[in-house]
Amino acid sequence: MRVGVVFPQTEIGADTEVIRDFAQTAESLEFQHILAYDHVVGANPASRPGWRPPYTHLDGFHEPFVLFGFLAGLTQRIEFTTGVIILPQRQTVLVAKQAAALDVLSRGRLRLGVGIGWNPAEYEALESNFHDRGQRSEEQIAVMRKLWTQELVTFEGRWHKITDAGIKPLPVQKPIPVWFGGSHDRALKRLAGIADGWFPLLGPDEKCRAMIDRLRGYALDAGRDPNTIGIEGRITLGQERGDKSSQQQWLEQMAAWKALGATHVSLNTMKAGLKSKQHIEALERFRAATTTSW
Repeated sequence: MRVGVVFPQTEIGADTEVIRDFAQTAESLEFQHILAYDHVVGANPASRPGWRPPYTHLDGFHEPFVLFGFLAGLTQRIEFTTGVIILPQRQTVLVAKQAAALDVLSRGRLRLGVGIGWNPAEYEALESNFHDRGQRSEEQIAVMRKLWTQELVTFEGRWHKITDAGIKPLPVQKPIPVWFGGSHDRALKRLAGIADGWFPLLGPDEKCRAMIDRLRGYALDAGRDPNTIGIEGRITLGQERGDKSSQQQWLEQMAAWKALGATHVSLNTMKAGLKSKQHIEALERFRAATTTSW
């Protein structure tokens, strides 16, 4: 099981030295990937009575492709993972180009997580249709994979038309791995058919086990080997409970994710009451406490 870290988007701030140190510390501690969330704009809940979003205009988000382009030149081995790019609110061919460029500049270290999002205000700001985003994402992925693997592409679908054109340079990975977020049954069926992996937003409990079992069943229905679909779990600091030490609970969660068949797990330090460089210190504590289970 590969162990990575979640980039603490809303809390790390804009100091480029701290951002550099976070990535380089993660790599030096042998974490194997950095995962970054994506939001282009945040909406003001004060002008939307009754709306309680998880993120607002007060939460900072570094743009993942730009962030990882910066970090690619400062690291050597660590993988970059988007968790997730809200794909249908972005132009498909431009995302394919950006992802290919990042894959080239990082020498094949990109894992592209995509999802359809939850925020209609963001879709509005980006002049994209919120209501057809699920179906459109399927065609988007088909288009991107063609652009990543063919010098010239001719494609005409419901939402895309490309006539004998292509991107250059092509990525190192042909194609770049595409992972999905989402937990709705429609999302599970979609990813079972076309995705390389899944980010469950659940703990390693029986509910998650049931969803993984459903995903594997849908993969078989789609003619795929379920074992070819990766699963990335999450361990979040600050959610420890009971009389057990944090170390015991972290080790138990890692073991639980392994038992569920997870291929990856990420340490999430967001919402743990940490500021700036404290996130780096948290990586060091977690690594020291869990070394034996890596």
